[in-house]
Amino acid sequence: MSGDCAADIADMANFFEDNEDLRFLFEHIDLRAIAAAVEDDFQGAAQRGESYGPLDADDAVDSYQRVLTIVGDVAANGIAPRATDIDSQGHALNDDGTVALNEGVRKNLQALAQADLMGFTLPRRYGGLQCPNVVYTMATEIISRADASLMNLFGLQGIGETINAYADDALKDEYLPRFCDGEVTGAMALTEPDAGSDLQSVGLRAWQDDDGQWRLNGVKRFITNGCGDVILTLARSEPEIKDGRGLSLFLVDRGPRLKVRHLEEKLGIHGSPTCELVYDDVPGKLVGERQLGLIRYVMSLMNGARLGIAAQSLGIAEAAYRSARVYAHTRRQFGGPIERLPAVAEMVTEMKVAVEASRALVYETSRVCDLEFNNQRVLETNPPKDKDDLKRRKGDARVYKRLNGMLTPMSKYWASEMCVRVANDALQVLGGSGYMTDYPVERYLRDARITTIYEGTSQLQVVAAVRGVCGGAFERHVESFEQHEYFDPADGPRLNELKSRLVEGKAKVLESIAFVKQRGVEYMDLHGRRLVDSAITVLVGHLLLQQAAGNERKRIVAKRFIDSGLATLDRDLAVLCSGDTSAITDYETLAGPVPSMS
Repeated sequence: MSGDCAADIADMANFFEDNEDLRFLFEHIDLRAIAAAVEDDFQGAAQRGESYGPLDADDAVDSYQRVLTIVGDVAANGIAPRATDIDSQGHALNDDGTVALNEGVRKNLQALAQADLMGFTLPRRYGGLQCPNVVYTMATEIISRADASLMNLFGLQGIGETINAYADDALKDEYLPRFCDGEVTGAMALTEPDAGSDLQSVGLRAWQDDDGQWRLNGVKRFITNGCGDVILTLARSEPEIKDGRGLSLFLVDRGPRLKVRHLEEKLGIHGSPTCELVYDDVPGKLVGERQLGLIRYVMSLMNGARLGIAAQSLGIAEAAYRSARVYAHTRRQFGGPIERLPAVAEMVTEMKVAVEASRALVYETSRVCDLEFNNQRVLETNPPKDKDDLKRRKGDARVYKRLNGMLTPMSKYWASEMCVRVANDALQVLGGSGYMTDYPVERYLRDARITTIYEGTSQLQVVAAVRGVCGGAFERHVESFEQHEYFDPADGPRLNELKSRLVEGKAKVLESIAFVKQRGVEYMDLHGRRLVDSAITVLVGHLLLQQAAGNERKRIVAKRFIDSGLATLDRDLAVLCSGDTSAITDYETLAGPVPSMS
């Protein structure tokens, strides 16, 4: 390789290597312990008949870093340069009910497939990378920073994960190698015109013909990548059962009986085709058991998708912050760069702290998801013969399930709301320039807005998270952080003082939980957002304190976040404990009469 060529490669952008906080967390999170769980203490490759695999924890982590470096290169030098054209062009609906994907999107998918990135978490025996979820979350953030709409296709690898988790071996052998090769893309078809967030109302019919072949009839709406090759479809297989127990999950191949009737015209994420699908006796293959489609399979699929949206939110926010930071530094007004103006300096500072705080929560959730998944995998496939070990793992399974039941909706809610706020503030920093299409910030804001809506609105995420907060998961998880003492002479006194303030904050949250429980579920849902925000402040405060040990910059970040967060906590909990229910009891008066829409 010539010196000039080597220099050119060294100068290429890389969205992993240039993200200091992401790389910090890559080192900070105990990936070696996670790798040991994923790889069955590095004894499992031979047992599974695999010809290769990491030798030990260091080898696995080195592999993860190499993979993320590749993702960072593809994102920076392939995906990001195409994002503007893809956003302006979109896709085209053909007369035969198929979709012509944008050429830039096709090139992006081809680049990801050529880099072997389309089977990110799938087992190596199918051609996958077998990476842990936390590394996949990092990759998803990187892709989203380059083009948030492409994440909706890259992130649909959860379709393959669901097949791997619940389908029989024949379906796994038929489909998973094709996912890993990038030969096919997937979609999950859940929503219907009359069944949005209320999936128990799904009515698309599944029936068996005389040959026992399952066939599907009906309409699905708002289906991301509904033009994909493999569609996991939620359908009613038991017509006499009207709730979620009558639903099953089916694998459907793209074919002439499944047509895209309409491509949605959207505010943002234009590179992600959103389809209305018509099923006309479409052949389907049952995944797993009948009647578990929603109760078990889709709920698992949606939890993974919600974490993916949280990572997507991080990527958009990171891109928006960077645009604002550069503009504030280079735009000169009143005799100097506008970042010297206090109001602008505070906006940029708040954006950066918000991104890092959200990243801490999302990656902690991903870490716990890895622990839960791999512990459950061992219990189902190779349960310990030692009774004490088996008892311990079963106890861990219950703890992880309750904890992730809180952390996953927390992460999706908090990261997506942060994303919209940061993108909006970035546009404000750029002023009139940000409103123009000359800069990508207006696209970041348009793309950001969907993150608080799809895969469950922020309001639904709060309803789910507040039950974990009130059910003890928050208290137990925070107690594990409170056991940590900071002994280093350089940071111990400062960090322990901040920790003591978080302990006080937790006590206030627990008092508020008791107050809420006395007033019932309706009151809990009314003030749930304030309670969840307060719980997140305490939890993320501890996460940032752990990052701050031995890192001066992180100490400043932690203090800024805790100072601001605890002040907001006091305000929110004061409102919560006021007993105010006027938004419900005086709704007609406060909301006013229903306006005429003529």
